[in-house]
Amino acid sequence: MGYNKLPLHKQAELYLRRLIEQDEFRDGKLLPNEVELSEQLKMSRNTLRQAINTLVSEGLLIRKRGVGTRVAEKNIYSEATNWLSFSQEMKVLGVEIENFEFHISKQIPSDEARSFFSIPENTKVWRIERLRGKVNFPFVYFVSEFNPEIPLNGTENFNRPLYEILRNDYHIVVKTSKEEISAAPANNFIASKLEIETGDPILIRKRAVSDTNGLPIEYNIGWYRADSFTYKIESVRNGI
Repeated sequence: MGYNKLPLHKQAELYLRRLIEQDEFRDGKLLPNEVELSEQLKMSRNTLRQAINTLVSEGLLIRKRGVGTRVAEKNIYSEATNWLSFSQEMKVLGVEIENFEFHISKQIPSDEARSFFSIPENTKVWRIERLRGKVNFPFVYFVSEFNPEIPLNGTENFNRPLYEILRNDYHIVVKTSKEEISAAPANNFIASKLEIETGDPILIRKRAVSDTNGLPIEYNIGWYRADSFTYKIESVRNGI
C-alpha cells in the first residue's frame, strides 16, 4: 500500500515518526505546533492530534502543557526482580532526581492502607506526598502511608532515602514489596502535577511493603507519566 493510500491519521503518524528521527528534534528541539503541522500535511488538527496521541502513548513523544511537544528521552525502566526503592532505581539508571514538592501530614489513612496495616478506623498515620522526576521534568507523584507502629515523628530529614531512614534511625529493614500496576487516564489533580492534559494516559503503581519480620511498613501509590516509565518483567519457568 502506498503512502497516499493510508488513512490520513496513519499518514500523519508516519510523517511524525520520520520527523522525530531528525537530529535537531532528537536533541530536544520542540516539534512545530499543531497549526503548523496540520497546514504542512493539509489535514485537520483532530486527525493530526490522533497521530500525536499514538506516539505519546508509545512513549516516543512528550507533550508539556503550555510548552509544546518534543521527542521523549530514554524511558525510565523498572524491573520486577530484586525490587528497589525509587531512589535506588534512579541511582542504578544514573538518573539525577529532582524533588519538586514535599508534604507530610498525619491523617486518617486510605481504606487500602488501613486494611494493609490492620488498624482500627479513625487511627491516624503519617502520610508523605512527593512530586519527583528528572531535572526540570516531573514524572511521578507519590503518596506513602506508614504503619502507626513505626515511631516516625515528622521531623526526620526526608532528603535522605526513605528506607535508609527506616534502617538507620529505627532499625527497620524492608524486604518484601507486593505490587500492582494499572493504566488509567489522568484526573485533573494528577494532570496538573505531572504537567500533562487531563485524560492523558498514566500508570498507577501500588506497593505494599513489609519488613524482614513480615510487619506491614508502607503503603505507597505512584502515579507515573506513561510516556516516561516502562515496567519490565522477567519470568523463569520451572520444568518443561
